Amino acid sequence: MEVHVAQKCGFCAGVKNAISTAEDVLQNQENVYCLGSIIHNNDVVNKLSDMGLRTVDEMEDISSGTVLIRSHGAAPAEIDKLKNKGLNIIDATCVLVKRVQKIAIELESQGYKVVVLGNKDHPEIKAVVGCVSDFIVVADEQDVHKLPTESRLGVICQTTQSPQYFSRMLAAISNHGFRELKAINTLCKEAIKRQQAAIDLCRKVDIMFVLGGLDSANTRKLAELCRRYNEQTYHLQNWSEFDKAQLGGKKSAGVTAGASTPEWIIAEFVEKLESYKSQ
Repeated sequence: MEVHVAQKCGFCAGVKNAISTAEDVLQNQENVYCLGSIIHNNDVVNKLSDMGLRTVDEMEDISSGTVLIRSHGAAPAEIDKLKNKGLNIIDATCVLVKRVQKIAIELESQGYKVVVLGNKDHPEIKAVVGCVSDFIVVADEQDVHKLPTESRLGVICQTTQSPQYFSRMLAAISNHGFRELKAINTLCKEAIKRQQAAIDLCRKVDIMFVLGGLDSANTRKLAELCRRYNEQTYHLQNWSEFDKAQLGGKKSAGVTAGASTPEWIIAEFVEKLESYKSQ
């Protein structure tokens, strides 16, 4: 069986920065916390935990030390509370997420109702809407009715969504009615490249494996897109979840990975998958 790896996959610049920042801090400081998982990958989170990083869900669980702001960012109110507690803040927010936050603030200052397309429960979205007061989160076409008509709408999007999703949602909003519409493309170009590379590969192979955290939005998006073109698509966190029965009758396999999936996870999976070539 042939094994092919997508031309674009694995760590993006924002994730690399967050992890290298965490590693540098852990080498030089003690009592280091992260408010929520620094990235959505359990293998990486566990590795950093072994180095001393403490991941907590509530800031009340932090009384002293250093706090890493994860790659998804944090709302200004959260950061202010951490500062008021006298904690040392180190910001590892992805620069693209910071851009979305800045755009949201600018749109509101210009009198627009900020419309954020994406998953309201995703930490990136929570951080973005925490920057403004007049906003609404729209997940799909069924949510469009929540938007006020005869309003000035400023539309931005969760960075890990696909161009197809963004354009589909803009079309739905356009049909809903508005007084003025200003849409800014806030999609991550690296995420788009990974999506296209995954689609191109899954069309050419018998079976497709998407590696990464099950709670990783960009990884789930890769799996969702691949399934549209190849029903034999499996989203696995790592090799431990592989079932060789999935390879029955397959001659070629494709492998891609989310932006928060480390290279060693990909390399291990490919190496072990190749060992089934003659089986």
